[in-house]
Amino acid sequence: MPLSRKKQPTFEGEGRVRFAGHEGPARYAVEGDPGRLRPGVARLRGALTLGPELAAAAFRAGDGVLTTEDGASLRLVMLAHTAGGAEVFVEVRV
Repeated sequence: MPLSRKKQPTFEGEGRVRFAGHEGPARYAVEGDPGRLRPGVARLRGALTLGPELAAAAFRAGDGVLTTEDGASLRLVMLAHTAGGAEVFVEVRV
């Protein structure tokens, strides 16, 4: 019988993202609870929806900061982006 992993809840909302040359609103979705994330090597995965030009600029910047609806600041590492797409896939750290 194969082992199954418990799927983490997805936390979605509107926030503000800041990266080199830009600060503005963004829609985010993070797999797992950012409030339970502790400093260290633990990370969560997620995505930002920004628009095609901003998504490309965020990916080129490489890292940034997301401020969630509840005021928490999370460090982001931009992992992937599809040319012409409006999403940037990120790794979330504290």
